[in-house]
Amino acid sequence: TTWWELFGDTVLTYLIKTAVQENNDIKIAAARVDQYMGLYGVEKSNYYPKFDAGASGRVGEYNVDGVKFRSERYTLDLSAFWEIDIWGKIRRANEAALADLLSVEEVRRGVILSITSLIANNYFDLLSLDAQLEIANRTVDSRAKSLDLFQQRKNKGDISQLEISQLESEYWYAKSQIPFLEKNIIQLENAICVLLGRNPGPIPRGQLINNLILPDIPESLPSTLLERRPDVLGAEQQLIAANARIGVVKSLYFPSLSLTGLLGFSNSDVAKLFEPSSFVWNAGGSLLAPLFRAGEISSQVESAEAIQRQAFFNYIKSVQTAFSDAQNALVERKKTEEIYSSDGKRLDALQTYYNLATMKYNEGATSYLEVLDAERNLFDSELGYVQSRATLMKSAVGIFSSLAGGWLDKTVYDSYQPMNPVYEQSEDEQTSETDNE
Repeated sequence: TTWWELFGDTVLTYLIKTAVQENNDIKIAAARVDQYMGLYGVEKSNYYPKFDAGASGRVGEYNVDGVKFRSERYTLDLSAFWEIDIWGKIRRANEAALADLLSVEEVRRGVILSITSLIANNYFDLLSLDAQLEIANRTVDSRAKSLDLFQQRKNKGDISQLEISQLESEYWYAKSQIPFLEKNIIQLENAICVLLGRNPGPIPRGQLINNLILPDIPESLPSTLLERRPDVLGAEQQLIAANARIGVVKSLYFPSLSLTGLLGFSNSDVAKLFEPSSFVWNAGGSLLAPLFRAGEISSQVESAEAIQRQAFFNYIKSVQTAFSDAQNALVERKKTEEIYSSDGKRLDALQTYYNLATMKYNEGATSYLEVLDAERNLFDSELGYVQSRATLMKSAVGIFSSLAGGWLDKTVYDSYQPMNPVYEQSEDEQTSETDNE
């Protein structure tokens, strides 16, 4: 189960699943993961020997004391180079590259979390605007009928132009809300289309805003849920990468050992190239140690350690931000519920006020101005109550977002299939390295 399914709207589920597959920001983040998979593959290849095949041919003439000589040489060989990882430089470089890859993967998950939350919030706002438009249309129709009725009464001399003008003012006020709401609906639909990776167009609707299910939030949520947040996990991987790179630069203090070898054939006669007498080989090794670098290596170590400190403080900050976001989201939900409850009670009171004012006016006990005042307040309260409902729904989204999907299954965040198989191999390697340790 995913968090958006708890709202009980199949259209919302459809929109979010579509965005996860088609949103361009998510695709960009996925391509960046592929990029870092490739970079990790480059680092991993340094564990193994490198083999190269070569072929060459050379023909020439030269003159010695007036005598011309012809020279030919044909060569076919296989060469090898292997740097032995004595001091762990290659291993640490691989750890850093893998951590970079996993950090970028968390960025991708963070983009998905952001896009899914934005889709839900925009969808709830869209349903709220639909409901407000329905209220505005209904109010305009009601006031138009009242205006016709009052015009007839004015023609009979029962009421004055003052009451007609008052009613016209309220009619046009409600009328002006319709194009405003229609404009916002179209703009919001277009914004959702961009999130879906589509050109602008209409967005389907599911439930009415008042029929959505408000998800229940458990009374107690473990703080360990924050460990799933992409920003926290990404910052942790950045710290791991920075630690590993300190090891890489410190290994530069020590000698590097490499082995080389060559097997092949070489002959001046291409027809005899593969005869046993043409076989050639050589093998060797080299040990290269730094003697004087004018502080270059120590400066690199100092820089790497400074980057590690930055990563450490960034990780601490991400954890603190996670706690703050979660606390703010929980407070938002609680206080929004209180506001929504108060708005509902105010709406009930204004409905009663409007009914009583209308009854008193019909009995001749009050002026129509009081009815218009009650009707205006009721109209604004109806619009506000619908907006408050959307805000309440969005407060639930805020909790899920702050907890990286909450206490539910996070399968959607792992739905991305890497284009490069290196990533899957890296997970196996991690298991293997853990077992070896």
